[in-house]
Amino acid sequence: MHELAICQALIDEVTAVARSKRAASVTDIYVSVGPLSGVEHPLMRNAFPIAAAGTVAKEAHLHLEATPVRVHCNECGAESEVPVNRLVCKTCGHWRTQLVSGDELMLQRVVLDGAETGEQKNV
Repeated sequence: MHELAICQALIDEVTAVARSKRAASVTDIYVSVGPLSGVEHPLMRNAFPIAAAGTVAKEAHLHLEATPVRVHCNECGAESEVPVNRLVCKTCGHWRTQLVSGDELMLQRVVLDGAETGEQKNV
């Protein structure tokens, strides 16, 4: 299950952010996940508590935001949202397209709980 390794890397990044902002804890973590990223949402949700245990993110909520698959057509120049298994242009039907989005796995936002003030910050 490579989702555990992904969650461990995510926690490392979130911990570095929390440390740099001197936060006591992390309350929310927002990640965008494309369907072509190779990451399964349920497996990532199951792996997250294991990776977060004993860290500043141990009580954090993981928010996974699905991103659509989008392609740019090299023939007509259109950009369109397409199904995962059909990366052809929706406008002209041509197969010469470039993937614009849908394969990403990106940390979007971290909500920190401040050490001194107790207030929350979006980073």
